[in-house]
Amino acid sequence: MVLLAVFAGGYLVLAGADVGVGMLLPWLGRDQRERRVVIASFAPFFLGNEVWLVASAGLVAGAFPGLEHRLLEELYPLVVVLLIGWVVRDMGLWLRGRVDASGWRAACDGAVVAGSWALALGWASLLGSLMGGGGLNVGSVLGLPLAAVFAWHGAGFARLRLAGELAVRAARGRGRYGVSGAVLVVAAVAAGARLPWSEVVAEGGGLSLTAVSAVVLLPLLVASQALVWRTFWGRVDSPSYL
Repeated sequence: MVLLAVFAGGYLVLAGADVGVGMLLPWLGRDQRERRVVIASFAPFFLGNEVWLVASAGLVAGAFPGLEHRLLEELYPLVVVLLIGWVVRDMGLWLRGRVDASGWRAACDGAVVAGSWALALGWASLLGSLMGGGGLNVGSVLGLPLAAVFAWHGAGFARLRLAGELAVRAARGRGRYGVSGAVLVVAAVAAGARLPWSEVVAEGGGLSLTAVSAVVLLPLLVASQALVWRTFWGRVDSPSYL
């Protein structure tokens, strides 16, 4: 459970930042060049950030197979929204530089924004559902304001990464990277506290193998993430390959 909390929290803090920046893309970037610079602020990180989600999903499948079944069965619409949002956002990011045409880039930027909002609203609703006891319930709606935390988180990240007028715009969002990340982690822990872990945990060799694999993977993931951040960290003032 602790390992899953670390992986899930790592995803929400790290990937939550680039999701938030994607949500604010039309506001932060007023033209094509500015939007390319905004996307460049998280371009080196977003794939590595998504690895934390993949690791979380693997840990759930190996250690808590009953939870995987329950989440897919009870929250299927939200899972579909999350998957579609993930695909649409990443598709927009990867394809926007393939064609040098303003209409094409505008369409891809729209995909990035729509996918980012879908991810934020999907995760907010999913966390709210779990805090409400599981399944689609009133918590699904009450959790939606958490999407604003993703945007706030993105504004805080953009303040650290962008320069000049773009950084000033991000600062107007009053985002605080550390504070907003802590809010997302607390929301995840609160949601996890409502889950029936004893009813869904695996037994025997499968649980042991998953736990050992996660323990080995965690320091490697942290080290690779630290290397990427050390390599690419700094303020961005020019477009990237995306």
